[in-house]
Amino acid sequence: MAAVTPKFKNLNGTDFHRELKRRVHNYFVENNKKSTGDFSLYFKAILFWTLYIGLYVHVVFFTPGAWWAIAECLVMGGLTAAIGFNVMHDGGHGSFSESPFWNKIAAFSVNGLGASALMWNNKHNIIHHTYTNIDGFDDDIEIKPMLRMCETQKKYKIHRFQHIYVWFLYTQLLIIWVFATDYTKYFKKKVGQVPLKKFSAFDHFAFWTAKIGYYAMMIVLPIYMVGFVNWLIGFMVLAMFAGFVLSVVFQLAHTVEETAFPVPVENTNNIENEWAIHQIQTTANFATKNKLISWLVGGLNFQIEHHLFPKISHIHYPEISKIIKKTCEEFNIKYIEHRKMRHALASHAMYLKKMGTA
Repeated sequence: MAAVTPKFKNLNGTDFHRELKRRVHNYFVENNKKSTGDFSLYFKAILFWTLYIGLYVHVVFFTPGAWWAIAECLVMGGLTAAIGFNVMHDGGHGSFSESPFWNKIAAFSVNGLGASALMWNNKHNIIHHTYTNIDGFDDDIEIKPMLRMCETQKKYKIHRFQHIYVWFLYTQLLIIWVFATDYTKYFKKKVGQVPLKKFSAFDHFAFWTAKIGYYAMMIVLPIYMVGFVNWLIGFMVLAMFAGFVLSVVFQLAHTVEETAFPVPVENTNNIENEWAIHQIQTTANFATKNKLISWLVGGLNFQIEHHLFPKISHIHYPEISKIIKKTCEEFNIKYIEHRKMRHALASHAMYLKKMGTA
């Protein structure tokens, strides 16, 4: 029997979300801007994919020296995360381009990186963005039993050390994602407790075609060209670095000391906030003044802006963040932000330590 999903209810008298949407809408109208990506985003997408493909060809077909090859695989791992943040993520939310075709192409680029676009859409766009930080529904905090991410999850003795070993676990994200969790969701037909919509024949075809294609290009062909041991070293360097970067960026946005982990009210299953306020209370920004970090992570350090307006491209987040911050101040809603990335990392570690000992 499927779990009953939580319901959000509006607080009496609040018009926070309506006012926020009005102000952000007016920003685009008054500045004659489109809310989707522009040339700067398209250039970044082309640059990242060109570098990724170029490095792949060089490593697999021209076989550089060992240390040079490892360095190139490390860069490919970084590019894997960067393409996910900048291209796939915007495309999946329909904000990469005004064109539905190019949004679809951008979204499906994750298939070329080993993950399933179909599973990502259900896990991230539908479930995570709706039930953020709600135990049992948000798959991003379901890392049991190795990690305890909130108070409602069972605590084991090993969790006393989770703030130490978590950094190694994060390096395993892409490997587990590509070879295990996509299949778990596919065969169980649900993400956490939330059932997936019925797959069409095309969905099944796309899922298996993407997986087989990735294995052929990233496992079979490289082993044939450079040998098993060389492939294994290179693939592990790529996948572990990509997994670490992906994990850290997404976890700094939601699992820090200041963010909330709301529990639905027993019997009614209601969440005691409207959806927009829930998103702000469960989400945190970091290093928003660092232009290099913002560029590399596709604006996902502006996570509050992204969760409130997922269909707006990340290139606009620095500007609309000013509007959102000001509106939060007027409505007396706490806007969570760490000025430096190292502060967010420290807060994440302290939070995990607390969950492991409290």
